[in-house]
Amino acid sequence: MPERDAADFRPRAQPSQARPVAAVVVIAALAAAAWWYWQRPDPSAQAPQEPPATSESGPVPAEPMPQPSATQEVAGPQHPVDALEPPAASLPALQDSDAHVAKALDGLLGRDKVTRFLLTDGFVHRAVATVDNLARAQAPARLWPVQPTPQRFLVEGHADAQTIAPANAQRYRAFVEFAESIPVDEAARLYARLYPLFQAAYEELGYPGRYFNDRLIAVIDHLRAAPEPTGPVQVRLTKVEGEVPSLRPWVRYEYADPELQALSSGQKILVRMGVDHERRLKAVLGELRRRIATAGIAKPAG
Repeated sequence: MPERDAADFRPRAQPSQARPVAAVVVIAALAAAAWWYWQRPDPSAQAPQEPPATSESGPVPAEPMPQPSATQEVAGPQHPVDALEPPAASLPALQDSDAHVAKALDGLLGRDKVTRFLLTDGFVHRAVATVDNLARAQAPARLWPVQPTPQRFLVEGHADAQTIAPANAQRYRAFVEFAESIPVDEAARLYARLYPLFQAAYEELGYPGRYFNDRLIAVIDHLRAAPEPTGPVQVRLTKVEGEVPSLRPWVRYEYADPELQALSSGQKILVRMGVDHERRLKAVLGELRRRIATAGIAKPAG
């Protein structure tokens, strides 16, 4: 299934009284940690040509994560969210939910953190699309529910032998600390109360009869399986054909190792953050998974 745009991210005014919030912010916000200053399009350069097909004797890309099919029959959710807590009795319609969700995020995380790290317009649509795309080759930045990481991607070495600079990891420290500060227990309970909005957005994305929480858990497992390089990670500039010079070459780096370059967008993000930050975010994702993986858990009474 190709990446899909959410239909409309423009907020509509809507009063909010309840305080549900998405635990999915932990995984969706992961995208902000690196991707913006590496893979976003460079308007000063022509688009790269399609790379030539790999020969049979060449490197074999990593096996991609199985993707959900809109036509596959599903008997029911593997991890029903109502086993955590029943959904809120009254929720706004998905297209009118921005103010409701923004107020809940402010209540859980604090207004300062929300303003610094998150984009609350169309948050549910953005979060669902980003979670789904993190296991794919591309996770379009225009759909992220988070602010991009500041400053420029840093490399060191000569042009023909560059590696990610150790100092580059410091760009992501504030974000990693933000992810670790999210109260996972409360977020998971409120995610369950808000879940009908996320399920509706997932179905709008093109998966009727599929279940977003099952997809979220599968993507968490996929991200936690990302490799953890312990030595310098080599990178190189993507070749761009044409006579137009690139004024911002730092947006065009790719991994020199074919196996790393063949990873999904989400796993690439984790790898380029530095192994310490990667492990810390995997730990956060593991804590979230333990709360929302409900297979075999009895539903709460009443």
